[in-house]
Amino acid sequence: MMRSYIFVASWPKNRFGLWTALASLLIAAVSLVWLVNGTEVSVARLIDGLPWIKDFVLRMAPPNIAYIGERLVEPAIQSLQIALMGTLLAIILAVPLSFLAAENLSPNSLFYHCSRQVLNIARGINEIILALIFVAAVGLGPFAGVLALTFHGAGMLGKFFAEAIEEIDQGPIEAMQAAGCSKPKIILFAVIPQILPAWLGVILYRLEANIRVSTILGLVGAGGIGFELMTTMKLFEYENTAACVLVILAMVFATDLISSKLRKLVR
Repeated sequence: MMRSYIFVASWPKNRFGLWTALASLLIAAVSLVWLVNGTEVSVARLIDGLPWIKDFVLRMAPPNIAYIGERLVEPAIQSLQIALMGTLLAIILAVPLSFLAAENLSPNSLFYHCSRQVLNIARGINEIILALIFVAAVGLGPFAGVLALTFHGAGMLGKFFAEAIEEIDQGPIEAMQAAGCSKPKIILFAVIPQILPAWLGVILYRLEANIRVSTILGLVGAGGIGFELMTTMKLFEYENTAACVLVILAMVFATDLISSKLRKLVR
């Protein structure tokens, strides 16, 4: 008798869970169909295109290794310079904005909301679009790439910096406030020590991403090895294109390796 009572008492709840699961599955199925139709995903089209991919890869083989020493060393170094300079300037812009965009340290709600919207706008525009804008503003060359990475990077870093500030322990801050310490001293001795490891991890991740992006900014005239990549493809020099791809892959792999080592040191 007791077992039947328990079953009857729990049955409506179990039935509600079952209907919720069925509704979730139906929504997921409809969403999947909508995505497939909207993006025109087709396995048959991919299979039909495999011969063209094979033909393109065969045209790139073997890579012209000599082209790396002849033309790609300087553009590769320039891509690295663009990434480093863009990251440095992004940090300089993101630090003050992050303190204004952190709810627990912002002077008032007006500064908080305005700073948040500035960060949203900055990171909401893709680097390639920003590069096109800055190429039109300052002309072709690496400076446009630096500005694109700076603007977008400031938005990304500022958001993560602000979130790290909001997650800190308020105890040291309250203790220093009770002792009558000034705001700069509180930030220097109670906030910075708590957020520094998180900030360094985010900076390394952003630098890694910027090196990847800097290799393709040349496609829109913003300097770096991307310009050589675009040129070789337009001239149908696929062996040289393969050489560009090898250099880009080497830069990405080296960045991943160095970044992982630095993250371990930070931890």
